[in-house]
Amino acid sequence: MTRRTADDSALRPSRAPRRSRRTAIAAIVLVPALLLSGCVPAWLQGLVGGGVTSTPTGEEVAAELQPYYTQVLTWTSCGGGAQCATATAPLDWDNPGEGEDIQLALVRHPATGTAQGSLFINPGGPGASGFDFVRDSVDFAVSTDLQREFDIVGWDPRGVGRSSAVSCYEDPAELDAFIFGIPEAEFGTPEWEAEVTESSIAFGERCAELTGPLLGHVDTASTVRDLDLLRAIVGDPQLNYFGYSYGTDIGARYADAFPEKVGRLVLDGATDPTTTTFEVVLAQSVGFENALRAYLAACPELGECPFPDSVDESLLLIRQLFDQLNESPIEAEDGRIFDGAVLDIAIATALYDEGSWSFLNQMFAELRTGIVDTGFLLADFYYGREGGEYIDNSLEAFIAINCLDYPVETDRAVIAEQNAQLLEAAPTLTSSSPLGDVLCANWPYQFDGELGPVVAAGAAPILVVGTTGDPATPIQWAEALAEQLESGVLLTWVGEGHIAYDEGDPCINDAVDAYFIDGTVPDDGLVCDPSAG
Repeated sequence: MTRRTADDSALRPSRAPRRSRRTAIAAIVLVPALLLSGCVPAWLQGLVGGGVTSTPTGEEVAAELQPYYTQVLTWTSCGGGAQCATATAPLDWDNPGEGEDIQLALVRHPATGTAQGSLFINPGGPGASGFDFVRDSVDFAVSTDLQREFDIVGWDPRGVGRSSAVSCYEDPAELDAFIFGIPEAEFGTPEWEAEVTESSIAFGERCAELTGPLLGHVDTASTVRDLDLLRAIVGDPQLNYFGYSYGTDIGARYADAFPEKVGRLVLDGATDPTTTTFEVVLAQSVGFENALRAYLAACPELGECPFPDSVDESLLLIRQLFDQLNESPIEAEDGRIFDGAVLDIAIATALYDEGSWSFLNQMFAELRTGIVDTGFLLADFYYGREGGEYIDNSLEAFIAINCLDYPVETDRAVIAEQNAQLLEAAPTLTSSSPLGDVLCANWPYQFDGELGPVVAAGAAPILVVGTTGDPATPIQWAEALAEQLESGVLLTWVGEGHIAYDEGDPCINDAVDAYFIDGTVPDDGLVCDPSAG
């Protein structure tokens, strides 16, 4: 959801609830990038043949929105049993029809039985591709029971992937320099501040140059309007939606904006829309620190543990490792530098899911001998980097969306106070910058709105799911969101890792599936604890 400045560079984003990069690490298999030809532009769809057209709801909307809400999608085969389509949406929902429109790429797996309607899926981010997630990983996204009952629909939100997308570089080396480059000046000096500020400004200007006006319209509020459009043109009077991680933010805001159009919504790994950037960073820092402790406690059971039995002693060793890498970083064979900031991202990537903890054993053992292969493997997985290329634009979209969704603190005294709170709360993994969020502070477009609770007055019941050991979207966020929503129903899974549904626990999954399939609402406050038998 947000980013945290790190050690010797105020430019690097920190961990965030990006669900598309987590559990698959256990197998270290990246989903292959899809060919762009898999989704046909709207103006070509009629020439392709063999398509299945949608029937829009025909609901009443403002006259200026009629051309958008009455458009007909043509679903064409795009491999693996999936069908693709492209929708058109206004660039600026406040001024529809004025200026350029944008394109939204959709994919669906038609129901294997008789469809009740569509079930929209968003895997998180911001910046994760819902198109890729549904097209290539539908069995991971939802159960076969839900696939039988619903057309499973994914889409790339505005700014992401195959939709009209944010772009910030033409040569991958540019993004490498931005992510992995180390300022020449000494940390904290005026020269360092000038260097990182200049670099932040240059990156934002490059994004504006390559993206154009879209860069100012990739906020979540606009995505919510897009989602309502997509609901209508696929022909669903009400929205059925399964959002993971940041996808819960989209779903919660949709419910608040369109409560009468809420069908069945499940929000797993929930975020709290009232939290500021600092509150997000603080909660995530504590969450990842706790997850690191949980890993260290389990380390001996994972085989060849590189740490002593004492968790506290192990944390001290990791803090010393951060200091050592910042003082004397390690150069990889490709010339990139492995320092404390890269270590921070590598650790966080593996902590998203306990099935990936064994990679931490391997990474820490390698670092003792100056080898950074596994460390960069983890960091590259997070950033979507493979073979020197970036397989998607998730990082660029992540930054652009967050800079529009959150106000930026620029008061140096407040930033210093917040940094002290972070250090006290999470001493092992906390790193900070006296400049705070220098990137969003210098972004070409700024936050223009208010942070506040969602209510969704009059909406049908909405399931909010939280995991007690979730480091990226802490359980208190799910509790807060369920409390805010007038019809919120809280489900809690007792366990480690990010997201509950993909753990396969029948207590959670059966409740979610029954809710989607026949509308059965579980008891508010249901707690699923697999350790309790």
